[in-house]
Amino acid sequence: MLDGMAFGWLTIFLDFPADAFGPEVAFWREVTGCRLSPSRGSAGEFATLLPPSGDAYLRVQRVLDGGGCHLDLHVDTASEPLAEAADRAAALGARVRRRDGDARGDRLIIADSPGGFTFCLVEWHGESVLPAPRASDGSSRVDTLCLDVPPAEFERECSFWAELTGWEPRPAAVQGFRYLRRPAGMPARLLFQRLDSAAPGQRVRAHLDLGCTDVAREVSRHVGLGARVPGMFPHWTVLTNPAGREYCLVTRVPDSMRSTPES
Repeated sequence: MLDGMAFGWLTIFLDFPADAFGPEVAFWREVTGCRLSPSRGSAGEFATLLPPSGDAYLRVQRVLDGGGCHLDLHVDTASEPLAEAADRAAALGARVRRRDGDARGDRLIIADSPGGFTFCLVEWHGESVLPAPRASDGSSRVDTLCLDVPPAEFERECSFWAELTGWEPRPAAVQGFRYLRRPAGMPARLLFQRLDSAAPGQRVRAHLDLGCTDVAREVSRHVGLGARVPGMFPHWTVLTNPAGREYCLVTRVPDSMRSTPES
């Protein structure tokens, strides 16, 4: 591994605009088999998708407009204070947008990657147990955050995340993709897709991938929940949820079912 940030967990945030928040949350609860935590935040804008077993790593946020995904990295502050982690991220090319804290120090850092993808640095509270896949209709689990990167930003974005996390970058089996080899026990991996083209000034965006053992069965289940299928490929199927947001089902054994480490 590279000499990266000392963090012990990550959380994927699903950011939904207010007019779609209820239906979006209901859809992802059904897809993942999670229940919803009580709301929190000054306007009740945050909640956690609580898996039947293991530690949570998916959260939802109601936003004013737009929506998409962002990432929280849970820093082991016993090894590296959040302020130092933020300074190191900035030295690697991140733009630190906001620091929230108190007399004891920073509690939340909001930043953008060099390509404009939003991430947060927060304190790790010992999360370590992978949730089991949903198994009632073919084992599946959200196990990847795929960053969709404009072609001109691809190398710089991959290098930034590799250096920030300390995870080794590796080429994926499909041309135009790269991933970071994460340590055992991390709930999701980071995958990078080089887009064929991008509009001037387009920022890095992201979508979810679900690893599943029976894609056909999972596609049928998701369509029954209101999803649509705009594209099918040899290794994955592209779907859109009822609000039109894309995600993918990928033929892959979910992590907590693996008998061997990720290659």
